[in-house]
Amino acid sequence: MGSFEGVVTTGIYCLPPCPGRPRAENVVPFTSAAGAEAAGFRACHRCRPYRSDRKPTSASELVCRAIDLIAVGVLDEGNEAELAARLAVSERHLRRMFHEQVGATPDQLARSRRAHFARRLLDDTDLSVTDIAFAAGFGSLRQFNRVMVAIFRATPVELRKRRRRADRLVADGGLALRVPVAEGTNIERRLAQLARSAIAGVESVTSTRYRRTIDMDGDPGVIEIYSAATDAALLLVHVPHIEGLIHLVSRVQRLLAGEPWDPFENDIRGVVSDSDALDDLVAAYGKPVGGLEQFGLSYLFPTPTMLADYPSGLDAIGAQAILTALVH
Repeated sequence: MGSFEGVVTTGIYCLPPCPGRPRAENVVPFTSAAGAEAAGFRACHRCRPYRSDRKPTSASELVCRAIDLIAVGVLDEGNEAELAARLAVSERHLRRMFHEQVGATPDQLARSRRAHFARRLLDDTDLSVTDIAFAAGFGSLRQFNRVMVAIFRATPVELRKRRRRADRLVADGGLALRVPVAEGTNIERRLAQLARSAIAGVESVTSTRYRRTIDMDGDPGVIEIYSAATDAALLLVHVPHIEGLIHLVSRVQRLLAGEPWDPFENDIRGVVSDSDALDDLVAAYGKPVGGLEQFGLSYLFPTPTMLADYPSGLDAIGAQAILTALVH
């Protein structure tokens, strides 16, 4: 049984269990929403599968790595040949693996991800259609409209009119978003893990909320994560611009799944195991961020470039971290 179900008599696909309960003989399984869309099915209006973020459960390691690269934006400006080269396989082989395991090409998967993220923004926020297009990673408003009509059979303006009264999220400052999480994710437990390893000035964690400073294309910002429901977290974003917001949300999803926020930061944490020394390192070499003292936040975690500007900072970390930074 696939993660999604296409109903041949209606031309829609659902996320089981759907309230519509189609007859079993009319159901075709799909491993991904992109696969159902590539086969010509459109998303169900009742169970709204675009609000989920399920990945193919039986995909190979190669396909999973490709999906992770797509999630961080490799296909936003690149192409399938470049994606295949990064994975050390031919483009033809990569496409064949995707057809077999995902039911769609890498480009179709990337397009589906952008469209689903945009649909959630249309539901949850009051952002303009133009802002949503670029937040979701589309290259132009024309491309955005074309893709949304192809996948949802309606324009972005029409889709916004269909949102439910309870969908709209309103926050006192910042942009509020629902973030789908993997099935079985315990957000409260993950917040407790983050609290035990929080870096002073960079992260602030309570039993119900995680805050941290982030770098958004060279500009500082802040994210706040709350526990919202069993299948979603509530994310409050404070950033100077929202272009590429889809990739920031992907990083939040990986963080909630137990992965590090940043590979370089994670490597430094592994080398500087003493929490007080790590706090001192951030205070000495991190980029100051003003106006957030009331939240316990005051620095961006230092990047490799920041540390390279201060040789004493590299000496404090040690040779292993320097080599690791060069690798990344």
